[in-house]
Amino acid sequence: MRWSEIDAIPCPVAQAMAVIGDAWTTLILRDAIRGATKFDEFQASTRASRAILSDRLSHLVEHGVFERVQYEAHPPRYEYRLTARGDALRPVLTVMADWAETHLPHKVHNWGRRHKDCGHRFRPVVSCSECGEPIKRGSITYDTPPVLKRERA
Repeated sequence: MRWSEIDAIPCPVAQAMAVIGDAWTTLILRDAIRGATKFDEFQASTRASRAILSDRLSHLVEHGVFERVQYEAHPPRYEYRLTARGDALRPVLTVMADWAETHLPHKVHNWGRRHKDCGHRFRPVVSCSECGEPIKRGSITYDTPPVLKRERA
């Protein structure tokens, strides 16, 4: 199977990867979550070529992660704003950053996350929406096996 066909796999992880699984796309999302909206801001931060950046931004707009909003008429210029669907990725990238800070500390700069409401530095925690207990190894069971076997023709 080719990477371009990953969206044919009926798995939630595969479906998410089909939208946000590209490295350039993840860096664009990182920048958007930190406030970037303009093409030049994304390009300066990611250092992606104009063609790659244009392609990835179009992909994110197509999938409803960004909305493209004109902010200047002559010449036409656009901002890329996170939609509710895009902003829902904020915890995903926060957990990814925390993972790298924890497991690759010699390779990354700590983002210094601080919770605005209480002022404390924090680590993200994934917890059960029903009981509030943190999700940890061995605390999840699946109704459907996470690895889907191929059907035989």
